[in-house]
Amino acid sequence: MKDALAIHRWLLAHQVHHEIVRLPRAMTSVRELPDLLSVSPATCVEVTVFEVTTRIGREPVAVVSTVGTPPASGVVGGIVGARRVRPATAFAVNSVTDYAAGLVCPLLLPETLPVLVDERLSGTAQVVHTPTGERRTALRIRADHLLALVPGKTIGLVQSRSRREPATFPLAG
Repeated sequence: MKDALAIHRWLLAHQVHHEIVRLPRAMTSVRELPDLLSVSPATCVEVTVFEVTTRIGREPVAVVSTVGTPPASGVVGGIVGARRVRPATAFAVNSVTDYAAGLVCPLLLPETLPVLVDERLSGTAQVVHTPTGERRTALRIRADHLLALVPGKTIGLVQSRSRREPATFPLAG
C-alpha cells in the first residue's frame, strides 16, 4: 500500500512544495478530514472510485473532487457513457488504487486507472488537504500544484437540469 513517505519522496523528486500533516487522531475516511483539521470541506480533496458498466464491460473510474461536493454516480455515468454506475467496494478500491479505501490520495494512482477531475478544483492557488493512505497523516498542498500532477481529464461534475450532456469521456477498451 502507498503511504505518506512514498508521496513525500515523489513530491520532493518533482520539487513541489507540500507538507505532511500529522492528524490529532486517526481517521477512517477522508470525510473526517474537515473536522480533524478544522477546515472547510471545500478544501479537502477526495478520490471516489466507481465501478462503471459500459457496452465494453465493467471497469473502475476514479473521480477527484472535494468532500464538500462529492460526485453523483448519475453524472459520472452520463459523462463516461455507462449503463450502470455504483461505488466500488473497499476491496476493489484497495486493489485498483493501492491505497486504503477511504484514504485514497489523488497522487501516484496507476496509469491504467481512468481519472476524472472536477473542474471546480482547477484554477486556484488555494491550499487543500488530501489523505495520504495512512490514518494519521494528510497532505497539505496548493490546489494548482496538486492538479498539475494528477493524470486525469478535467470535467464538469455539475449536472444541468435543463439538458443532458452526451458522453464525452469514453473509456478505453
